[in-house]
Amino acid sequence: MEKDIETFIEGIFEDIRPWGKFRSFPYKQAKSIKIITVNPGAALSLQYHIHRSEFWVVLDKGLEVTVGNKTWEPNENEEIFVPKKTIHRLRCVNQKPVRIMEIWIGKSDESDIVRLQDDYGRNSKN
Repeated sequence: MEKDIETFIEGIFEDIRPWGKFRSFPYKQAKSIKIITVNPGAALSLQYHIHRSEFWVVLDKGLEVTVGNKTWEPNENEEIFVPKKTIHRLRCVNQKPVRIMEIWIGKSDESDIVRLQDDYGRNSKN
């Protein structure tokens, strides 16, 4: 596993309270924290990143996720790690929009994307 992901995992903290629990994530490592919404039938590019890994938390059922050679429909609250240089994609297979929280791990920006397939005709690099 990538060193940046190992360090991120070590920084995740869970605390049990009388009302339930919370999970705290090491935000100081994060370059960006996003909520991504994918519309019904739509998909992000099949892509990878050179400089960043990503950590996802699935917020809604109805996503089809590809990471490397594995494709599946994750459960709500499932946590997914995407190491840098790993091919990945999100697709909405639901009748309504679905969301995922994405945290970037590592130094990166929006231009750090290599598109292998894109439904919208965008270039291989943003």
